[in-house]
Amino acid sequence: MKLSYRDIEPFLQRPDPSARVILVYGPDNGLMRERADILARTVVEDLHDPFNVALLSSDTLKDDPARLSDEANAISMMGGNRLVRVENASDKLTPIIKEYLTNASTQTLVILEADELAARSSLRGLCERAKNAAALPCYVDDDNALGQIIRRTIQGENRQIEPDAVNWLAANISGNRMKVRSELEKIITFKGRDPSIISLKDVLEICGQAGAQSIDDLVYSMGGNNPKLALKAYQTLVDEGTSEVAVLRFIQNHFRRLHLAKSITSEGRSVDEAMKSLMPPVFFKQEADFKRQLQRWSLKSLTHILTRLSELEGQTKQSGMPVETLCAQAILSISMVR
Repeated sequence: MKLSYRDIEPFLQRPDPSARVILVYGPDNGLMRERADILARTVVEDLHDPFNVALLSSDTLKDDPARLSDEANAISMMGGNRLVRVENASDKLTPIIKEYLTNASTQTLVILEADELAARSSLRGLCERAKNAAALPCYVDDDNALGQIIRRTIQGENRQIEPDAVNWLAANISGNRMKVRSELEKIITFKGRDPSIISLKDVLEICGQAGAQSIDDLVYSMGGNNPKLALKAYQTLVDEGTSEVAVLRFIQNHFRRLHLAKSITSEGRSVDEAMKSLMPPVFFKQEADFKRQLQRWSLKSLTHILTRLSELEGQTKQSGMPVETLCAQAILSISMVR
């Protein structure tokens, strides 16, 4: 079945049970992943459940076409419906999916995740025409739709945001839903416990070209053993008027996400599974750096760093403390850890 724009949200909330294969595709990689996760959670609560979830690659299916049917028809050891996710789907899988649809499992949902597919794509055409499949497009949000997402997200944090700030964000951070979520998280982290309305000034300071880049440079340089770049990024933020407390929140947020992901890997899950469990997900352009840091840091070291940062935040609130110097020393020492 072919889903129109107005069909998408209702389908996401209540997928048609006749669709046993759902193709989620489009140029917005972040939105594609977000919608695939929403659909997946209509089948299983834990997207990394080893008994009810199978994650396959396109290459795996091309080498072993029978694997799809085997996974889809496997009986769950713990009961319940099963989920099969296929990453990097393309037209090369069309014959395999066509064959599977002739006798698709009624107990397993298959989600195909793909990038942009042209109108003449054989895989897209197959899922649009088949009665037991669906094709769900993920196109870049326009300013109006993005504005609604921004307002809902901010309101979900029990905060308010100025209309001018919404308009600027919608016009300047569109293009990838994952990046939008990442930038909104930075804004929420920046405000901390400050209950005041999020202003255009706040947004420009955090999400403006220099601000956003400096924040990313700071946290990824600290986690990646690059003290020189970390200190340079910190100085840029200070020169732009970003408070030391806000800087510490950004750093804490980054290492807290590393700590959470590391905790997941300590339970036996893969690095990729751990990263996908983070909300919002790691922005795809930063995935390689985040993965390297996750492999580099131990859980014990990350726990120590978070404790130290918490103590440092307390010191910054004491009068007479050389806050800027304390922050610079902490940034330097953490980024020099090998």
